Amino acid sequence: MDLTIRRPTCQCAETGRSIEPGERFYSALVRVGGSIERVDVLADAWRGPPEQTIAWWISTMPEVRAKGPSLASADVLLDVLERLEGDEVEARLRYLLALFLVRRRVLRLAEQGGPLESGPPTLRVICPRRATEYRIRTVEGASDDVAHKLTELLWSGEAA
Repeated sequence: MDLTIRRPTCQCAETGRSIEPGERFYSALVRVGGSIERVDVLADAWRGPPEQTIAWWISTMPEVRAKGPSLASADVLLDVLERLEGDEVEARLRYLLALFLVRRRVLRLAEQGGPLESGPPTLRVICPRRATEYRIRTVEGASDDVAHKLTELLWSGEAA
């Protein structure tokens, strides 16, 4: 699955009009077949997130385009973490994303003690920002493909 989050297209997907610097617009990550596409829509043309949306957010088109890619926001990454829950195909990606968010101090490790649970090993993490505890299935042996997907997910520009 291609999880590239590209820079804004500078064009409204609904009206076809250019998104000018200073204008507010919505962006959505939408699952289309086996990939995820970014859709940008001017605020006045936004009718809510499209079907199959994984995450969405509102932004203001910057006055001067920044050079190079920028890191996706913590809220967007948390939305993706939540949407990937139960997706067995992307379990490794979800696990690596959770570890990244722990390292960035968006999530913190919960105490792992207590009675042994049956089933696959899980990592318990807490998100103080959302007052939520997540249970992430521990998946070892991440491949280069999964690492590449994580890199593409984290950066909003053309991924390395």
